[in-house]
Amino acid sequence: MAKLLYLVHRMPYPPNKGDKVRSYHLLRHLAQRHQVFVGTFVDDPDDLAHVPALRAMCADLCAVPLQPRLAKLASLSGLLTGEALTLRYYADARLRAWVAHTVATQGIDAVLVFSSSMAPYALAHPQLPTLLDLVDVDSAKWTDYAPNHAWPLSWLYRREGQRLLAYERQAVAQSRAAFLVTDNEVALFNRLAPESQGRVTALCNGVDAEFFAPDPGLPNPFAAGELALVFTGAMDYWPNIDAVTWFVQDMLPALRQRWPALRFHIVGRSPAPAVRALAGEAVVVSGTVPDVRPYLQHACAVVAPLRLARGVQNKVLEAMAMGKAVVAARTCVAAIDARAGEHLLSADQAEDYIAAVQSLLDDVAAAARIGTAARQCVLAAYDWSARLAGIDAALGPVLPAPAAVLEPAT
Repeated sequence: MAKLLYLVHRMPYPPNKGDKVRSYHLLRHLAQRHQVFVGTFVDDPDDLAHVPALRAMCADLCAVPLQPRLAKLASLSGLLTGEALTLRYYADARLRAWVAHTVATQGIDAVLVFSSSMAPYALAHPQLPTLLDLVDVDSAKWTDYAPNHAWPLSWLYRREGQRLLAYERQAVAQSRAAFLVTDNEVALFNRLAPESQGRVTALCNGVDAEFFAPDPGLPNPFAAGELALVFTGAMDYWPNIDAVTWFVQDMLPALRQRWPALRFHIVGRSPAPAVRALAGEAVVVSGTVPDVRPYLQHACAVVAPLRLARGVQNKVLEAMAMGKAVVAARTCVAAIDARAGEHLLSADQAEDYIAAVQSLLDDVAAAARIGTAARQCVLAAYDWSARLAGIDAALGPVLPAPAAVLEPAT
């Protein structure tokens, strides 16, 4: 059994938001096969209650509290040093010391880094083989944000995209293998970093289809006679904020003209002020809920009008696993192994979303058929153990060979 150091920018338990779903399943997969030493940050006070459960999965755990407001202020030092602000945001002497001590005393065989922001901790120990899960091309996210904001944020986001891309390229060059969540993200990174051709491969997300399974017995959180459209996600994340704002402003009024009982439920933790401001007669902002499944189970449809997000959206896969008809951005559909029109519906413009949602409300039987096909698609293509086989293949060449077992003489 090998000893792995796993460095994650956000505590990988509980798996209640996109990046934590992936990092948790990676950890669970690795812990079934190896001893895993986990270094991570806790940026949500609610997660502190779950530290014992996470510790039980690990050979050792260093969970460093991180206060986002203070970290944001500290990250501004990157403007003086020339670094990406993301790297300064996650720079911490306590975690650096724990990593150094663990490497010096535990005989670590390899390091798995989750997110480029954690790569500096691993690359400070070049004697250890490092695998880098970039997840998404984060630098491209910042570049995409820039045109949607006024100066000085537009300048800051553009700068962050440039500086973070330079570091992503450096980190990939110093790693034994690197991963992104889809083939599309791999192709994008190869265009931005042509020297990385052949060094980065796709490691796609899965979904826990046993947990996210249709269950009519789940309690109905909606009012009687209500037609509920649902969006799920972390509501302090800019692409999600943009998505629900766009839907409420440009799509929901037209839909409610025809379907007055329609209400839009925004379900997810930490709603930003801009999201809370959307609440009203036609919009419900739930905040954190103990279980998202009742909202998915009893929704008439799920929407994901994401204009800025990248990669595989867990919110889409989870809704599909629940047997729901989903209307998602064309880029989201292109990122998964599913056929538009059969497993889910795709849209680009506001009028496309309006037409797609109306088609589902007009034909309940068709919506049910799409939902059934969606679940079958997930069952066939998105089992986590199969999806994570790529990490085992990458680890194989860098881990020490198992010790030979000597048979007693006869």
